[in-house]
Amino acid sequence: MSVRNMCTLGLALLLGIAAAHAKKESRYVAPVPLTPEQAALVQKAVEREKATVKLIQKSTPVVQTYIQNMRPDPKLQTVPVSDQYIIARVDFGKTFSADPYETKPKSKGFFKGSLKFLGDLTKSFSISYSATGFMDMMFLDPVSFDQQHYDFSYVRRDFLGGVRTLVFDVKPKPKEGSGRFFGRIWVEDQDGNIVRFNGSYTGNNGDQLARYYHFDSWRLNVQPDAWLPTAIYVEETEQSDTKKATGFRAQTYFWGYSLKLPARVTDSESVQVENAQDQSGQSQDVGPLQAQRQWVSQAEQNVLDRLTQAGLLAPPSDFDKVLETVTNNIVIGSKLELPDDIHCRVLLTTPLESLSIGNTILLSKGLIDVLPSEEDLAAVLSFQLAHIVLGHHIDTRYAFNDRLLFPDEATFTKFNMNHSAIDNQAAAKKAVELFNASVYHDKGASVGLFFQAVQMREKQLPFLLTPRLGDSLIKADGTPWLVGLTQGAPKLDMDNLTQIAALPLNSHLKIDPWDDKVVQLNIKPAPLLNARDKMQFEVTPIFYRLQRYQPPVQAAPATAAAGAPATTSAPATAAPAAAAPAPPTPADTNQAPPPASPQ
Repeated sequence: MSVRNMCTLGLALLLGIAAAHAKKESRYVAPVPLTPEQAALVQKAVEREKATVKLIQKSTPVVQTYIQNMRPDPKLQTVPVSDQYIIARVDFGKTFSADPYETKPKSKGFFKGSLKFLGDLTKSFSISYSATGFMDMMFLDPVSFDQQHYDFSYVRRDFLGGVRTLVFDVKPKPKEGSGRFFGRIWVEDQDGNIVRFNGSYTGNNGDQLARYYHFDSWRLNVQPDAWLPTAIYVEETEQSDTKKATGFRAQTYFWGYSLKLPARVTDSESVQVENAQDQSGQSQDVGPLQAQRQWVSQAEQNVLDRLTQAGLLAPPSDFDKVLETVTNNIVIGSKLELPDDIHCRVLLTTPLESLSIGNTILLSKGLIDVLPSEEDLAAVLSFQLAHIVLGHHIDTRYAFNDRLLFPDEATFTKFNMNHSAIDNQAAAKKAVELFNASVYHDKGASVGLFFQAVQMREKQLPFLLTPRLGDSLIKADGTPWLVGLTQGAPKLDMDNLTQIAALPLNSHLKIDPWDDKVVQLNIKPAPLLNARDKMQFEVTPIFYRLQRYQPPVQAAPATAAAGAPATTSAPATAAPAAAAPAPPTPADTNQAPPPASPQ
């Protein structure tokens, strides 16, 4: 059995025994011969693909897959009816395997240990999903992708952003067995790297027992001479008039290519994180209250460093300043006198959650992406700011570094960051006061619409709305914690195109797959034509405007601050299929303006 056959077992859709009714093998049709130039580029692509596979084997990236089962809807065309979430560290060094991030058991039964990682999505749609199944789509064929095993047919030239490519259709030669790539590839014309491939895995023997997902796989030029897998969109649909799930959509993202090997009990004694700030005290003596606050700060920094090392927290970035400016608008409105500045960071994960660690507020990328306006962002920041003001600080046991010596995959189970229901109730009340005293006080209607949209999808999307580390947007009974901000909001109306209650996933931020930094998307809003265009909280296709790698820009010596890190160029811009309003921007003119979106 080939490596591809072994790798793609997780992709099989178990649709019943149909071998007895297998169709006859289709007649082989030889492709149109390539020109010498085209054949030379194909051969170069074959060589570069082998080099890419070897390069990937040196990394242990994070892979995150979010899946939504879909069913037909008379007004919205399709709507999600259930979901699944997978996140793991991938090790290609010795075997093709994934170590899932373990999750805490929930009373509602959403998670049942790491075994749920390979579980079925829903009883109404007979599909089994596994981590390695979606990761297989990083590769065309890791062993036998060459002109001896595949036929190549030239299609056309195509620009993907700023990168010119040649497009080829690819199909396996006769009798090559199942599990071979069958589809289309885009080859950049400079070095012959495959930057995109679209299709499925199939065989030539007419076997209908095993079928494979259709996918669209993208790579980015993250380092010199390195185009690495970044994102995969998967879609399967079946026409039906029933209310059951008849297909699914999934997005898989990869990041953390420069991460070290997953930390083990014996090798995580030294945690070094870029841009970590020295918060040591000055020469002045420290009083008891100051000592207590510094002890909390020590626990805070330890946890932030550990989350960064585990590939779950983005390193400090310019977008943090956007979040901090909105937070400062709230602080100024209530004239709060805080002993330390409030910092903000971005969790790289999709589930919608927020948490406060010491004086640092964390929002998940998924939460930021679906928020349609600045006032919605201010509302969720108010909730965590209220926890800080009320003294609901981090567990100070994490000030002892030995408590952080655990495998990266155990991060969700080892850290207890969420607040109690009593603390959340108090913080929700305080958050309403903070919000109503800020420049956002007259914009509560938008916040109310967002939480109505959350409630509308609460039962269908439990994995999206269940936090892994921090606090949920909703209570156990499904009502929002910030229900006090929803008073006076209009009723949610999907037909009202001026009413944008929530956005599709990946509407605001992108992740640099090499260094894990987050950057704002530069998107021009598209007009909505009907209710279907809203796609609230939904998975959508993935498209990148590719760019070639540009080395970091060194700041001029006359203007650069001493010891300031070099600015890294932004990765290629992703363009979601849905219309999205401009990313949240601060409203208070007394605050520094947010950084411009990268081009």
